[in-house]
Amino acid sequence: MDGFKDKVSGAKDKVKGEAKEAYGEVTDNKKKKAEGKIDKAKGDAKEKFGEAKDKVNEKVDELKNKNSK
Repeated sequence: MDGFKDKVSGAKDKVKGEAKEAYGEVTDNKKKKAEGKIDKAKGDAKEKFGEAKDKVNEKVDELKNKNSK
């Protein structure tokens, strides 16, 4: 569950980015659109990092279980 926080934070950033990008589109504000794209990219990266942490933790647990037998 270690990567869970990263995945939640990433999802939050993606939603925030979508909102900023939509606001920028409606108001023709290029800066907000760009900020939205950056937030979405940051969110994607955090989610992928969280997934990677979960996979590493799963492998560590497998090795611990294997060695404890």
